[in-house]
Amino acid sequence: MHDAVVIGAGHNGLTCAYYLAARGMKVAVLEASGNVGGAAVTDEFLPGFRNSAAAYTVSLLQPRVIRDMELERHGLKVVLRKRDNFLPGDGEYLVAGRGGLTRKEIVRLNKADGPGYDRYIAELEAAVPLIRKWLLRAPPEIGAGVKGVGSLLSLGRDFVGLSTPEIRVIHDFATRSAGEILDRHFDGELAKALFGFDGVVGNFASPYAAGTAYVLLHHLFGEAAGLPGAWGHAIGGMGSITQAMARAAREKGVDILLGTPVEEVIVEKHRNGAQATGVTAGGKAWRAGCVVAGVNPKLLFDRLVPQGAVQPDVHSRMARWKCESATFRMNVALSQLPKFTVLPKKGDHLSAGIIIAPSLGYMDRAWVDARVNGWAREPIIEMLIPSTLDQSLAPRGRHVASLFCQHFRYDLGPGRSWDEEREKAADAIIATVDQHAPGFAASVIGRQIHSPLDLERRFGLIGGDIFHGQMGLDQLFSARPMIGAADYRMPLAGLYLCGSGAHPGGGVTGAPGHNAARAVLAARRIWSRRKP
Repeated sequence: MHDAVVIGAGHNGLTCAYYLAARGMKVAVLEASGNVGGAAVTDEFLPGFRNSAAAYTVSLLQPRVIRDMELERHGLKVVLRKRDNFLPGDGEYLVAGRGGLTRKEIVRLNKADGPGYDRYIAELEAAVPLIRKWLLRAPPEIGAGVKGVGSLLSLGRDFVGLSTPEIRVIHDFATRSAGEILDRHFDGELAKALFGFDGVVGNFASPYAAGTAYVLLHHLFGEAAGLPGAWGHAIGGMGSITQAMARAAREKGVDILLGTPVEEVIVEKHRNGAQATGVTAGGKAWRAGCVVAGVNPKLLFDRLVPQGAVQPDVHSRMARWKCESATFRMNVALSQLPKFTVLPKKGDHLSAGIIIAPSLGYMDRAWVDARVNGWAREPIIEMLIPSTLDQSLAPRGRHVASLFCQHFRYDLGPGRSWDEEREKAADAIIATVDQHAPGFAASVIGRQIHSPLDLERRFGLIGGDIFHGQMGLDQLFSARPMIGAADYRMPLAGLYLCGSGAHPGGGVTGAPGHNAARAVLAARRIWSRRKP
């Protein structure tokens, strides 16, 4: 018997378990695989070559989570990229970085874009802080009556003091497309592509689709090594984050059981209605005062919550929960570093996020191609070469690269399967990089492939969705995962959601795990007061 059972030892599940145990609760975490980490794990995919298997870069992990869990004491070390991004184009390039480099590069390509960059940064400075305020809070419960008044008033207070132009900016980023906003600030295609990439990464959409401006913002609220907005690399790969989390959780007394897939949530009828009272795993019942799920909400209600345990509307809504990020993830082992035609000399640009998508039009065409043909023949690619920052990942003189690619649909249509097309898609991705860095294909000495179907099979990412559900306007904030359940309490007493399918959404943030723990602890305090 435990006070809480957590389903899944991903980063959010471990975060939630830590906070619960730190407040004296007896907690068990049940994980299906043989390792902690979920999608934040490090693999040796070729002898001597190691890399992050799915999640691949650090920025969004909340500083409060890092501090509270003392992750650095437990072994986490994050180093900054020497340059933020590098975009090779048709005969040109753009390098983004700190210390005014991004603006300098944008002006180098198009002098008229300097004032546009200043206006754009000013708009971000109005919008991003408001998002940061709500990362570690539950969204307002719409339609909850008195219960939701406090959070609605809190949201209103956050707007006090904002000017009308600032409120207009926030409304634009909440509702419009990334392309629409960027087109009004920039003329240069590489400048627009630099910022527009964040609107489509992990998001199956054209950069001109409404809502992509918010996804762009979602990727800007983080920090690395104490520097706001920066991106970094966890030494040892993303698995070093979750290994540190597991050590912190175990230190607080959390029981972490690997190779223990949960089969069903135990639901019992009580005087006040149905209640989650544990789970079954391996034919064994794990009883608990509450169940906290770190899995995709669609998986939770389709496969783990028994039919009839919740209202039919809940099951039908979760059956329609949209899951498709259209991402294809690959690691490659390299005999040498790539040499880009537009920037042939060695330099710090190879430590950057290398974005192969030189215009918003290119991104839009990739989306159209995937909608029509299943996957983009000229895909959007972000390549990182973490071995330029972390020599532990590859033998001396060799390197590893992460390739995170859009747009590759989960459902390829009748008569087609990813088991048959994954190698062909991987070849197309490598060929795309080779067009910008001739000789890249010949330097690949091994590769690890995760198609959308592979992501689902290995990591439980339904539909291959890295965010546990699309981050469109209809699946965000008070509607994530559904109106009436945005406070991490699911429509079944004793059942909570702590994964990326809850607010604030995807990425290695720890925020849903932190917030779900607060909800569990608040309910526990209320229950304790009511005990005779």
